[in-house]
Amino acid sequence: MLRYTIRRILASLPVLFGVLLVTFVLARSVPGDPCKAILGEKATQEVCDRFIKAKGLDKPIAVQFGIYLNDLAHGDFGESIRFHRPITQILIERLPMTIELGFAGLFIASLIGIPLGIISAVKYNSGIDVATMVGANIGVSMPVFWLGLMMAYVFALLLKDTPFWLPPSGRLSAGMASIPFYEVYNITFKEGTVWAALGEFFSNMFIFNSIITFDWVVLKDAVTHLILPSLALSTIPMAIIARMTRSSMLQVLDLDYVRTARSKGLIEYRVILRHAFRNALLPIVTIIGLQFGTVFSGAILTETIFSLAGVGRSLFEAITARDFPIIQGFTVVVAIGYITVNLLVDLSYALLDPRVRLD
Repeated sequence: MLRYTIRRILASLPVLFGVLLVTFVLARSVPGDPCKAILGEKATQEVCDRFIKAKGLDKPIAVQFGIYLNDLAHGDFGESIRFHRPITQILIERLPMTIELGFAGLFIASLIGIPLGIISAVKYNSGIDVATMVGANIGVSMPVFWLGLMMAYVFALLLKDTPFWLPPSGRLSAGMASIPFYEVYNITFKEGTVWAALGEFFSNMFIFNSIITFDWVVLKDAVTHLILPSLALSTIPMAIIARMTRSSMLQVLDLDYVRTARSKGLIEYRVILRHAFRNALLPIVTIIGLQFGTVFSGAILTETIFSLAGVGRSLFEAITARDFPIIQGFTVVVAIGYITVNLLVDLSYALLDPRVRLD
């Protein structure tokens, strides 16, 4: 198992390098002048020349890429051209929001999509099956930006005087704050250390922070603000997971061991869940892992629509401002997360199916 894990990690390194290279080149190939985008259209050529030289943008792309790789190897993501702040600090502030949103969206997609797929397979060619697949096709077809706007309009405006009202933007209500856990428990970290960075990072996950500090008021408010964006983000993955679950279940429901289980007089739900669903899990786990990338790409639009200060919204703003270091740093983090999730999916095969361990 250890050897397989090491092989998978080593195989991921070329993928990560390719992502770095493509992102670096494309970011600099986008039309537009970073000086004009940041300093304004009235910036003189002399000012722009000094700006470009100070940021190292006058060097050949190959040289810039080599410098970037060297800095990255030393844990330095660079400094934002626009904000003049380290990328690491911006990540500590913005990434927790995206992680909460991404996992909430994927959790909702799996929680609803898997049961719908199972029911659709069991009730094959029935009205329930047709309705589920039609709903899945509609879910795949609805753009996140349109669905997010419609949900905000319905739940924040049309239902504003009802118990179904939901906040259309932000992470917490005005006047409410999430007190970091290290302040609540009087934990002191030495400034500039990894532990201080990790403490700030996890405290910026408002849901996690409110749970470990037992602040149920902040927890309720944070969850309430997360409902609309996570539902909008989960729609496409939910539809894909439901369709894959249905397809995978249909392949195993007619196999011999399922018929044998039924002939023994086992209760139907035991046959479905313990025999059929367990052996249909591998493709479902794979598609859930693949949806991780879909969720984080959709987070760019979702965070922008719902005014959430996460990686997606920051990446959108960085692209419009030609802030190359933020584009590269955030892309690297998302790529590492995507590779990690796929690695965990591969390793989970051995736990779900003993035949994988024998291979």
